Amino acid sequence: MADQAKYDVSSIQALEGIEHVRKRPGMYVGGTDIKALHHLVYEVVDNAIDEALAGYCTRIDITIHKDSSVSVRDNGRGIPVGPHPSKKDSNGKPMETVDVVMTVIGAGGKFGGGGYKVSGGLHGVGVSAVNALSEWMTVEIKRDGKIWKQEYRRGVPQGKIQQIGKTDKDDTGTTQTFKFDKEIFTEDIDFRFDTLVQRFREMSFVTRGLTLKFVDERAEREMTFYFEGGITSFVRYLNRNRETLHSVVHVEKEIEGIGIEAAIQYTDAYTESVYSFANTINTIDGGTHLTGLRSSLTRVVNDYARKSGLLKDADPNFSGDDTREGLTAIVSIKHPSPQFESQTKVKLMNPEAQTYVAQAVGEAFATFLEENPQAAKAIVAKCLTSARARDAARKARDLVIRKSALESLTLPGKLADCSSRDATKTELYIVEGDSAGGSAKQGRDRHFQAILPLRGKILNTERARLDKILGNNEVKALISALGAGIGDNFDLEGLRYGRVIIMTDADVDGSHIRTLLLTFFFRYMPQLIEGGHLYIAQPPLYRIAYKNNVRYVYSDKEKDKVLKELGEKANLQRYKGLGEMNPDQLWDTTMNPEHRTLLQVTVDDAAEADRTFDMLMGDAVDPRKKFIQTHAKAVRNLDI
Repeated sequence: MADQAKYDVSSIQALEGIEHVRKRPGMYVGGTDIKALHHLVYEVVDNAIDEALAGYCTRIDITIHKDSSVSVRDNGRGIPVGPHPSKKDSNGKPMETVDVVMTVIGAGGKFGGGGYKVSGGLHGVGVSAVNALSEWMTVEIKRDGKIWKQEYRRGVPQGKIQQIGKTDKDDTGTTQTFKFDKEIFTEDIDFRFDTLVQRFREMSFVTRGLTLKFVDERAEREMTFYFEGGITSFVRYLNRNRETLHSVVHVEKEIEGIGIEAAIQYTDAYTESVYSFANTINTIDGGTHLTGLRSSLTRVVNDYARKSGLLKDADPNFSGDDTREGLTAIVSIKHPSPQFESQTKVKLMNPEAQTYVAQAVGEAFATFLEENPQAAKAIVAKCLTSARARDAARKARDLVIRKSALESLTLPGKLADCSSRDATKTELYIVEGDSAGGSAKQGRDRHFQAILPLRGKILNTERARLDKILGNNEVKALISALGAGIGDNFDLEGLRYGRVIIMTDADVDGSHIRTLLLTFFFRYMPQLIEGGHLYIAQPPLYRIAYKNNVRYVYSDKEKDKVLKELGEKANLQRYKGLGEMNPDQLWDTTMNPEHRTLLQVTVDDAAEADRTFDMLMGDAVDPRKKFIQTHAKAVRNLDI
């Protein structure tokens, strides 16, 4: 640790000011929506994680207070206190170092290599943006036996830093508390416990030996994470509802100052669950480290299959898709100079990461296959089955495309299309059954709303390969209506409707159909969800009428409230299905853009969504039973 122990005022370097952060929050936190709101928390926690990576922090406490302000406390070294050696204020006097960190974009101990060897947040880049976008923010520092406090309002220091007490010399750390600014985040949004929990779980998995406690005082919920097993534990966690083919293969190596860690395990699933991290940050769009992992696995499996005679001379090599079916893997790198595609750090760009990850993973996985022939044969057999199924799927897909071409891209007969061809304005309602389809067709606005009724339940795509899926008539109708292809061939450019809306009955069958459709879209058209095109309609549960007053309500709680208002003599009608509504009622309550409520489907955390779908729709029964028993009374909508 000697080379990184120096962390004082000279470690903090300033690059530029924050004048335009409030005008252009998108450049720093990706916008002003709920994703950006959560990003504020991540930026502050990333700095505490950096102290853990440097070996100076073992515990992080995160608290959402009742007023939605957030505190992040660590037991690291504490931000250096004192005049900054080079940064001056408008009067030419040295700035207080804490103010430099908190108000100057690009101020941090990560650029000179002195304060930190490896970091995720660039100390000051993120936290100064958070400060600028907060109504108020306070920093409390314990360092050198003293306790210091500084306060800010919308990024502006409120006077000089104050010493507010003394403490033990060994008692060090930083506590940062902020309240997001509703002048910036104008939507009616707030922090979501479940979204933050998933992120903190990931951070804990990839920061072995760190205790991370998260408390939400608004709902009196809390979670504490500590994983001695690191990413090996993460892979086991993801696979706990799947049948695995072998034990977790773990590799940890340092090449040219870059720490590389990977954990790999094949399962009997048909999908791939691979996640990548750079300096503990989940790079959701992957990058060079993920490419290195995937390419090395494909190469090693092909080499072993050839050498052991499992692939004959006449057989083609396995493709990357073949070697990734059923793969669960985590790759995590610690890089002293990470290059990300943007400030929100969703994709790693360092070219050397690909080379070093491929080298480290390739060597370790090749050794594992040599030493474990039984596991190796099971993996190769899985790849062979996958290759054959993929070939069958390609033929089925070609047949579907060829058939469509022969029929001049005929749309499915049951589709009631709209007249507009402007995909930015059109909507496709996917409805269950002909009776609901009839009401929807009559009630819709034909100019921009199309209706596709599905007969019965579509195939459970979690338990079937693509070749079987493409043989299902309902799935074929869906692919044909959307016009954007499927799987690797999916292209948003061809999408015929800007909004795809799932509209099912508010009963058990309706929920099941909705989950089957969501599983299909999540696995085979994820771009539809990522692009913000998929929605769930919210039909009313009750119609309450009294004299000339008619009210539609969407929950039992709302029903009780309305009945109290209108009195006991009100007429209550419970809608069991969409088909019970006449077309006018369906239009007024569920399809009219001026009155309806639509839930946009998002995947905030792909790893957790992957695990949830696997549990709800996969082969293992016990976890699904336990989940249903636990959540049956609380769930109104399945939020993926």
